[in-house]
Amino acid sequence: MCGIAGAINGSFSEEKVFSSLFHRGPNEQSKISYQNVTLFHTRLSIQDVAHGQQPLSIDSYVIAFNGEIYNHQELRQEHLCEFDFMTSSDTETLLYMYIKYKEKMFDLLDGMFAFAILDKESNKLFLARDRAGKKPLYIYQEKETIFFASELNAIKSVIPNLQIDEQNIYFYLRSGFFYKQNTPYKNVYEIENGTFLEIDLQTLALKKKSYFNMLDLYLKNEKISLHEGLLRTEEALKKSVKERLLSSDLEVGAFLSGGIDSSLIVACASEYRSDLKTFTVKFNGAFDESSLALLTAQKYGTQHTQIDISMNLKNDIETILRGYGEPFFDSSAIPSYYVSQEAKKHLTVILNGDGADELFGGYRRYVPLANGWLNYARYFACLTDVLPKPHDKKSLYNYAYRLLSMSKKTGLDFYCSATNDIFEDVYTFENNAKFQEMDNFVRSIWSQNTDDLSKMLCLDFELLLFSDLLVKMDIATMAHSLEGRSPFLSKYMLELAPSLDVTCKINGKETKHLLRTLAKKYLPSELINQPKRGFEVPLKKWVENDLKENIFDALGTQSYSSSFIDKKFIDALLANKINVSAEKRAKMLWSMYCLEVWRKNV
Repeated sequence: MCGIAGAINGSFSEEKVFSSLFHRGPNEQSKISYQNVTLFHTRLSIQDVAHGQQPLSIDSYVIAFNGEIYNHQELRQEHLCEFDFMTSSDTETLLYMYIKYKEKMFDLLDGMFAFAILDKESNKLFLARDRAGKKPLYIYQEKETIFFASELNAIKSVIPNLQIDEQNIYFYLRSGFFYKQNTPYKNVYEIENGTFLEIDLQTLALKKKSYFNMLDLYLKNEKISLHEGLLRTEEALKKSVKERLLSSDLEVGAFLSGGIDSSLIVACASEYRSDLKTFTVKFNGAFDESSLALLTAQKYGTQHTQIDISMNLKNDIETILRGYGEPFFDSSAIPSYYVSQEAKKHLTVILNGDGADELFGGYRRYVPLANGWLNYARYFACLTDVLPKPHDKKSLYNYAYRLLSMSKKTGLDFYCSATNDIFEDVYTFENNAKFQEMDNFVRSIWSQNTDDLSKMLCLDFELLLFSDLLVKMDIATMAHSLEGRSPFLSKYMLELAPSLDVTCKINGKETKHLLRTLAKKYLPSELINQPKRGFEVPLKKWVENDLKENIFDALGTQSYSSSFIDKKFIDALLANKINVSAEKRAKMLWSMYCLEVWRKNV
């Protein structure tokens, strides 16, 4: 796990590049220059600690690589027998895969990665990201200059006076994230998951290609039954866990909550390591799953540690948010930061359950889609015009009200209502080109010939997982030089899950039916029917107490948010004079506060 950066036709401060990416790679920092190209690398040593230095050169090729190729030993044995390897590093394996197969190599790789390969023979630079987008990569291009890096903050550190793209900021306030390749800045783009770029080093012509499209998998006619799905999922999960557990020269542990995702990972990992270290966190003011996690730890005899975390939120919040380099709405970034900080005290590599909900149907909002409830709700959608707004987030009334509200919406309106639901039904945003861009994308997925649940799962994979959840965990872990590995996002799981029958994911009102069924074989019964919680973030409490002063200071006078949202509305929201639930008010205020922190640090 590392940080990478590179420049074409530009002279950038080596000190600033390395300083901005030091937390991603504190063990070594180095660079290679060739003609008009410079590649930078900061290393977090995990595989072949002694000999895995980067950038790595072989003949006419140079690579700077961030991530892990978990099946690289298998690739060496089956595909690269003709090469003489100098190291046991997956970096060398990856470069030889490119030398032999070029872009065809992606079909064979299981890993998380963002890398740059300089191909001197073709005079091109090759940039790529993994299927899900676990490892980040951003690129700046203006006139004759290109600069790319693992983090927005690295680009910001070496490119002075970046221009803000206010249409993208406006979109962030509406949705809670940045749509696909968009960022807060003009001329700065995020390379999308499952894609690679070819850059001609002479003309700077840029060719973008996609090697993985989740929608293609959802549109396959194959629908695997529960019986076969259980067998194939168990096999794929064990293979994924084994690869991520054993492909490291350092000890690998596991996050363990009271949920079935992380618990299944621990169950599988315990087959390959008898001394597995597991970690459960307990937060003040949050739901406590430590007793449930302990049941799994005891069942498998792990070396279990409960970490009690108290947060100094008022003082730490700006540090946490600054790390993202963009306004970042997901408040679970806060516990993720503290969890990673504590886990790093014990080890450097850790397994997590990321991706399970988006692949196997883990959210309660999937239930109406799987059961066709929206079709019936549309007949009663007009009731939301006269019914009182809900004020209890967890109530059945709130669930029904949101269902009715969602049922009369389409495109972007529907997706925002179904997911983050920040300003929906309270404040109206004017349409712009960025809104239309995502609206078109949502409608294009919804027009496909497949079931509604698969459409939403595909949207969540391409939007919420890519632009929010994976960003959150990458920044939170790497802020502390901690590598997070996600077995549910392996090549095998991504190729399998879309082919599972709808009933494997949602069975009646039960979410993640297949994983819950599989859990009966491995986990204590008390865990199996626990509802989805994730990090139970007490955002309402934070907004009304811990962060109240911060938020009022940021929004109470002339704020940057008032450039996009009516100042009278902001003032009424602060004064608690808008007829919404306390939780929804907290989300709106939090969204704008995150924007203020970012703008303050631009």
